[in-house]
Amino acid sequence: QVQLVESGGGLVQAGGSLRLSCAASGRTFSRYAMGWFRQAPGKERKFVAGISWSGGNTYVGDSVKGRFTISRDNAKNTVYLQMNSLKPEDTAVYYCAAGRNLVPPYDYWGQGTQVTVSS
Repeated sequence: QVQLVESGGGLVQAGGSLRLSCAASGRTFSRYAMGWFRQAPGKERKFVAGISWSGGNTYVGDSVKGRFTISRDNAKNTVYLQMNSLKPEDTAVYYCAAGRNLVPPYDYWGQGTQVTVSS
């Protein structure tokens, strides 16, 4: 069992940056692939980025490629999403998730953190 708590969301102007963090409980964090998803109002939840258990493999979606970076620190049981050059269309609730593989589906979910990008 893994419990996940996101932080770092907020309001930022277009072009700005935010770093989301996801702290995981449990001793088995390093066994899980981790991912970030986002859900905008009235839209489906979408896979944004993922990272393998070792950090050696990553995936970043086309819509955020070159702007977002996913990383993890297994010693701190934490995964990060660095978001640069933010756009209003990045506005969404961002969710952290843990799963067996980098590719969805994922098994455990955080409660989400709101990111709002103003134009």
